Amino acid sequence: MRREVVVQTRDLSMRFGGVVANDRVNFDLYAGELRCLIGPNGAGKSTFFKCLTGQLKPSEGTVMIREQDTTGYDTHEVAQLGVGIKTQIPNVFDGLTVEENVLLSCRRWYGARRAQTLTAETLERVRLGDIRQRTVGTLAHGQRQWVELAMVMAAQPWLVLLDEPAAGMTDEETVFTADLIREINKTASMIIVEHDMNFIRSIANKVTVFHRGAILIEDTMDVISADPLVREVYLGHKH
Repeated sequence: MRREVVVQTRDLSMRFGGVVANDRVNFDLYAGELRCLIGPNGAGKSTFFKCLTGQLKPSEGTVMIREQDTTGYDTHEVAQLGVGIKTQIPNVFDGLTVEENVLLSCRRWYGARRAQTLTAETLERVRLGDIRQRTVGTLAHGQRQWVELAMVMAAQPWLVLLDEPAAGMTDEETVFTADLIREINKTASMIIVEHDMNFIRSIANKVTVFHRGAILIEDTMDVISADPLVREVYLGHKH
């Protein structure tokens, strides 16, 4: 049975003046897949992610989401297709409670009664029920990240795009975040940009390695870890 391609780019290029950040990238994500994008700073993975999410408009090439041409869409237009997006820029309201943040996210897509139900279900699913009345501004870094993940999950997206969800977390928080991502992946295809190799190994079936704006290799973490060029260029360095 042929698997559905849910995200596809063809010859995707992004230039900033004379700097080529992405160079004719061809990429496919299949339904139900969880894909991690790796590479050191300047490799092009974050630029590629921003072209997918509408934060940047590609210089050339196309982005297709479920066979719809989304090249040049704004981020809110991408989200309206049922795509959950978490960028590196925090998207929480510090003055509101955990529950209020998640409820506001739900109300963008659902009526009041359905939003209340989904908020309660999401808070339990993300195990934030005990701190639902805490003001987000008083939370630790990891908890704030989980609130953002809950806000993404509450909209029930079929595709989730995350930029460094484990950044700045403790080891214990990272383990919990991996659990959350595996939970999200039960109902959504996912693309995750990340630097933490141990975290990636714990969640990813397939990894895409960026190098000089293009895809160097795509394979399992075990294969990539053993590849001499990848080891030399990426895994031998502290990211």
